[in-house]
Amino acid sequence: MSVTVLVGAQWGDEGKGKIIDVLTRDVDMVIRFQGGNNAGHTVEIGDQKYVLHLIPSGIFRPDTINIIGNGLVVDPLALQEEMEGLIKRGIAVKNLQLSDKAHLIMPYHKLMDAMKEGQLAEGKKIGTTKRGIGPAYTDKADRCGIRALELLDLAEFRVHFTEQAEKYNRIFAAAGQETLDIDAEWLQLKAAAEYLKPYIKDTVLEVNQAARAGKNILFEGAQGALLDVDHGTYPFVTSSNTTSGGACTGSGLSPRYIQDVYGVIKAYTTRVGEGPFQTELHGPEGEALRKAGNEYGATTGRPRRCGWFDAVASRYSCMVNGINKLAITKLDVLDRLPEVKLCVAYDIDGKRYEEMPSDSRLLYKVKPVYETLPGWMCSTDHVSCWDDLPEKAKKYLRRLAELVDAEIGIVSVGPNRSQTFEL
Repeated sequence: MSVTVLVGAQWGDEGKGKIIDVLTRDVDMVIRFQGGNNAGHTVEIGDQKYVLHLIPSGIFRPDTINIIGNGLVVDPLALQEEMEGLIKRGIAVKNLQLSDKAHLIMPYHKLMDAMKEGQLAEGKKIGTTKRGIGPAYTDKADRCGIRALELLDLAEFRVHFTEQAEKYNRIFAAAGQETLDIDAEWLQLKAAAEYLKPYIKDTVLEVNQAARAGKNILFEGAQGALLDVDHGTYPFVTSSNTTSGGACTGSGLSPRYIQDVYGVIKAYTTRVGEGPFQTELHGPEGEALRKAGNEYGATTGRPRRCGWFDAVASRYSCMVNGINKLAITKLDVLDRLPEVKLCVAYDIDGKRYEEMPSDSRLLYKVKPVYETLPGWMCSTDHVSCWDDLPEKAKKYLRRLAELVDAEIGIVSVGPNRSQTFEL
């Protein structure tokens, strides 16, 4: 039996979907354990490109069970649309399961998300995708959320939805905002409920039975550790636990089963939305990285902020996740640079920090302390094993791994499934 957790070790967009797709070769079950459709995983197989938002990346393996765990908040309309889109492209979804304990994103959550973000002053905005994620988690914590199991009883579901929608409409009206057409929204939700019914399962039981049976299980994280609601750069974070500990609470499986934690990191750093970004490159340098790496959000299309690799932040991430294996992606993006830099420490008001400060406000004052290495100035996108990498590229990767205190397990040199090798 093998139980592995895979998480992003930066601010998301590290290439988790591709690495998960590679690891699912030998996996019986893939479990997504947190977040919602504010995250996107891109998988390229041959000349086909797929972008997933809620469905685990193991869906492309016909014999693999794919579970949307209880730790997610799920927009039923978005999930139905994603499933139908895969089916149209010849991808079966019969092995997909939706936890009956997963909370649902309702139309009023999306309106509330947009209203709250719109009310924030410049510099205070979170950069939310306005998909309703935060308000849905708020209702979950406030114990008034709607769970997937309610889709199995349409009469009960309609009563609960109407009560909540009316409550939100009073809030919207008082704020002078658009209100919901409750009857029209209900018709769409009813259709989605009927579509999703066959996929709703007691996934906590399913996951534990698989673990006890010795199945190979892979947990799929979304976003990145530095966006964790507890351990990220608060308040510029997502609304769930993106770190490896979330795999247990978001699935119902005991931590005693977990054997390995993979951390996916880019060979440089990116961030989408607002918040501190210590190694961000502005102007031509940042734009060159963005263009070379095609750095635009899979879910939103927003351009990503780009910068050098931040070993301080990534070392913190490796620590809180217990990462013992690194999956390093997009090495090929650095192929044509005459020199590459690693941030090894922070200078904040003249004081050197080698560990990430808890107070995210300090991160706005960071002057990165860089270590510069020579670039390899040749293409790596054809490389299929460690020994064939240029020596300078290997030196860069070794130093990166040393700085974050984890071993290299996988290297990716391009977007396709085939452009990946294990050490």
